Amino acid sequence: MSFETVLQTMSELNDVHLTLLELAEQKKHALIHNQVEQLTQIVTKENKLLKRIGELDQQRVDAIGNFLVEKGYKPNPRVTVSDLTKIIFNAEEKRVLIDSQKQLLATIRKLREHNELNQQMIEQSLAFINYSIDIMSGSDGDELIYSNPNQTTPGSNRRGLFDAKA
Repeated sequence: MSFETVLQTMSELNDVHLTLLELAEQKKHALIHNQVEQLTQIVTKENKLLKRIGELDQQRVDAIGNFLVEKGYKPNPRVTVSDLTKIIFNAEEKRVLIDSQKQLLATIRKLREHNELNQQMIEQSLAFINYSIDIMSGSDGDELIYSNPNQTTPGSNRRGLFDAKA
């Protein structure tokens, strides 16, 4: 019975990660189209799913512990699914568990790739915003041309639209 619980938990973990993968796609679209409100909603959904992943991971640990007790082993919360495959001797159960693990790992890998892309897009957006603020806060265009730093020019202490030091 505990083996089925492990498989069910693994399947639920994969489903939640697939949902996160869909949200990562939506987040990409929201970032590209500057849809801040939609981005906020997506982040809220992601936080709920991350909490669910924590709960499912605890269920996985409990299910593996119960399975170990059923097989006569001492339960250990640090036993992973990979460790579990080493003590399962039924070929069909081992194959199903390994397939479930591979599927979950593939989904997590795709999610990681999407998140890295989204992070790069956010960093590029922030760099552009900082660049725009620097341009707006700078003084007239004369400072963009090289000048001798020891030579002071009139108006060199002029501040732009924003006080960058504030």
